[in-house]
Amino acid sequence: MTKAFAVPGLLLCLLAIVTATTFSNRSTMAQEETLEDVPPATVAPGEAVPDEPEKTARTLLDTVIDGGIVGLLIILLSMVSLGFIVEHFLTIRKSTLMPEPVIEELDELISQGQIDQAIEACHAHESQSLVSQVILAGLERYKGSEFGFAEYKAACEEAGEDQTGRLYRKTEVLGLIGSIAPMLGLTGTVLGMIRAFNMIASEGGMAKPEQLAGGIGQALVTTLLGLVVAIPTMIAFSFFRNKIDSIVAEAGKRVEQIMMPLGRRK
Repeated sequence: MTKAFAVPGLLLCLLAIVTATTFSNRSTMAQEETLEDVPPATVAPGEAVPDEPEKTARTLLDTVIDGGIVGLLIILLSMVSLGFIVEHFLTIRKSTLMPEPVIEELDELISQGQIDQAIEACHAHESQSLVSQVILAGLERYKGSEFGFAEYKAACEEAGEDQTGRLYRKTEVLGLIGSIAPMLGLTGTVLGMIRAFNMIASEGGMAKPEQLAGGIGQALVTTLLGLVVAIPTMIAFSFFRNKIDSIVAEAGKRVEQIMMPLGRRK
């Protein structure tokens, strides 16, 4: 029963919208014709000329909207980039990858020969510490192999390379965004120029400047947005890469000092 009335009701709504739109258009045309029939007002000598209505200035939001779908995609990429930058600032730092309390605890346990306790301590901090993961790999190799005292260094190096690779892969998203954003900006530039030239063709080569402004504005805005997103993203990408190299190099020296007593145990 409801479906039976749904279609006629929808048709009635569409008919009402079309009628209202037609009436509005006719009223607008009538007003324009009336205004055209009214002679221009004459200004007597000595009277002030009436001010023309002020034109509203374009805002930054209007400029961004000119970018269209491509501009929206670039803005979404900027949000993703900002989120990853904040996350990297919280996770890729010395206090997180090399927590000093963990290093001191492991150094004391290993120097006293308490290997099992040191392994348990590494497992307790494995989710947040680069140092604990590397030391854990060396301790497990040392304890599980007959010649572990000669092989623990290789295990530490392998674990260090694995942890470094994971940190590098975290930053790959920033590198990808930094590469895609200018390409999207260039895409918006091409689409905007196509739009402008299509307008010229449709007007027989006599298009007005205001008719071309939309396409040219899209071309320039998308290029600007792409550069604004790409430049800070690539700077952050390079910054975090260098920071990872610095932290990993320092962590390697600390791990070597902590694991040194194992080389003397046979």
